[in-house]
Amino acid sequence: MRFIADFHIHSKYSRAVSREMVLEELDRKAHDKGILVMGTGDFTHPAWFKELKEKLEPAEPGLFQLKKGLKRGTLRGGMPETRFMLTVEISSIYTKDGKGRRVHNLVFAPDLETVEKINTQLSWVGNLASDGRPILGLDSRELVKIVLDSNPRAVVVPAHAWTPWFSVFGSMSGFDSIEECFGDYAKHIFAIETGLSSDPLMNWRLSKLDNIAFISNSDSHSLERIGREANIFDAELSYDGIINAIKNGCANPQLTTNDSQQRFVATVEFFPEEGKYHFDGHRACGVVMEPKETLEKKGMCPKCGRRVTVGVLNRVEKLADRSAIVPEQVGSLRKYANRIPFHSLMQLDEIIAKSFAMGTAAKKVRTEYETMIKTFGPELEILLNSKSEELVRSRVDERIIRGIEAVRQGKVVFDPPGYDGEYGVMKFAGIELSPKPSVAQASLF
Repeated sequence: MRFIADFHIHSKYSRAVSREMVLEELDRKAHDKGILVMGTGDFTHPAWFKELKEKLEPAEPGLFQLKKGLKRGTLRGGMPETRFMLTVEISSIYTKDGKGRRVHNLVFAPDLETVEKINTQLSWVGNLASDGRPILGLDSRELVKIVLDSNPRAVVVPAHAWTPWFSVFGSMSGFDSIEECFGDYAKHIFAIETGLSSDPLMNWRLSKLDNIAFISNSDSHSLERIGREANIFDAELSYDGIINAIKNGCANPQLTTNDSQQRFVATVEFFPEEGKYHFDGHRACGVVMEPKETLEKKGMCPKCGRRVTVGVLNRVEKLADRSAIVPEQVGSLRKYANRIPFHSLMQLDEIIAKSFAMGTAAKKVRTEYETMIKTFGPELEILLNSKSEELVRSRVDERIIRGIEAVRQGKVVFDPPGYDGEYGVMKFAGIELSPKPSVAQASLF
């Protein structure tokens, strides 16, 4: 079965998260996005875990669904069939090898009993009720031990692995290898989350990651941003089917399963230049720097003399042992050798907004977005598979059609790219978006 999954989101119980991030709305919004499997996020939070137990019921093995009486209508019509997988992000802050470490890890659990065991163990370490993403003084190795002792089928995946401040490879507090971070438990780490500021192309440059699968998730704090990064599977719809598909996406023969029917098809990626930490820089001074310039300036801001935040591209350059890789490109799909391919995309409301030179909250943008979902189906289906000719026949504004095609072809630039907590600012490259005289729109394609 082919489906799309987004495992990393946060509930209303996490800081700086929309109050709309509740199960009823996640269920509805995932349906309009084209996501079948959503991570629950935040399962360590007592109030959220209580809601999970009360509002969800078992579906396929290891997956859950919202109870029918709680379901809400969608733009597409009908009732959603979203499945939920039990997930959480843990923030570990500790000292190792004489250096302060701040690492975020994702945890996947196959059942509620496992979650209860994990929560009990972690509650002895810190206050789980303080935040949906708990902050614990817990070594990453010890986290993996606790998780696997609770259930060998549970999984730990380093979250947004390159983010400067809170990740396994982060420039400010991370490590140079998975082994350095997890020690003898590194053998249980078979995947990392690439994060918004890197893509598989960048990660392929490290031979030390050749045996690691790359997953991508939204890390969303609002309904609108779920699915901005996601995973495409052709696998059994179950916890084990999904985990085995991810394992089959890595090259480690000790971890790869014998079940070739569980396939990891591709990931859906941000353009990494849009991510908030792609380049180096100092937001307070509006200074953006490429790795070469950062080296020349000895890591200091040329305006104020303070140290800049070293971004993901710089960190990849430092740890990479391969030169830049040029992938084969087919539409939005990037392929290279025998690696799991990926799509470089932007969200539909962002494309519409840029096409009209408006913000995503503009009424015209929302109207066009909702009309397209009602007409053509889920957002990710539109972005991945819609034909320009079909959009033309349905009288979609030609500027939107050009915008979708520009994104698929990678005809975008970011000025400036993301840096020090600021998202990159996208512009279409060489694409005329102003309406042309009314000739047959089909001739444009």
